[in-house]
Amino acid sequence: MWNPFRRRRLLSDEDEHFQIECFRWLLRHFGGSDFHDDARLVLPTAADFPIERGSDESVARQYFDRVRELAGMDEWEAELVAHETDPQIHLGELLIVQDVEPAPLGRFSADSSDQVTISYNPALLRDPALLVSTFAHELAHYLTANAPEPPPGGWDNWEFATDITASFMGFGVFMANTAFRFRQYGGAGVAGWQTSGGGYLSQAEHSFALALFLRLKDIPASAALPHCDPNVRGFLKRALADLDDSDAIASLRQVVPVD
Repeated sequence: MWNPFRRRRLLSDEDEHFQIECFRWLLRHFGGSDFHDDARLVLPTAADFPIERGSDESVARQYFDRVRELAGMDEWEAELVAHETDPQIHLGELLIVQDVEPAPLGRFSADSSDQVTISYNPALLRDPALLVSTFAHELAHYLTANAPEPPPGGWDNWEFATDITASFMGFGVFMANTAFRFRQYGGAGVAGWQTSGGGYLSQAEHSFALALFLRLKDIPASAALPHCDPNVRGFLKRALADLDDSDAIASLRQVVPVD
């Protein structure tokens, strides 16, 4: 029966179910001590990212190595390379090139000999949080490429499952905060606003994945909320309330990792 006073849930039933089933898949294949004992909430702080000044290549390498360490994948071999930057679309005097595809934020690839390469857009060095999210996403690709079965819905859903995996690895605050960007540009006779985003999920969806991680790890919301953007704070509170009104966490706690 329809109830006009019922609190509206953050996600649709279908999207919520997909996230829960993705966590079930991850817990089954990667949910041993690496998750329950070692995974922790990664925060945008100097303590988590003690990055020293240096060349662009040096700074990118420091971030990558730190993300890999925090993900518990520091012994996983991967070559890090920079790929092409975004094309210049602001040509001055109010001339803006339309319909130009930006360069991808990152790429994951593995050759026939299983040599893994992770590449990144050098422009991300201007946005360290988005750089961290990109590295977390590509490392999540690396992790889940080793899964013996596809994610819920099949490999067509791999990118969406990979975003969720980044939160499963502890990077949910970064993923949610960088899912949407609104920034000003200007110079040489042109000014305006641009929107951009990282990843494949919305801020609300990333916030739900973060909520799943917090509840499964018994981490209080107060550990994450001060580091969340205003929209994410609201989404996260709603996601936590939705989980507390369901049996999702109790069900996920029953998952037994496969050997």
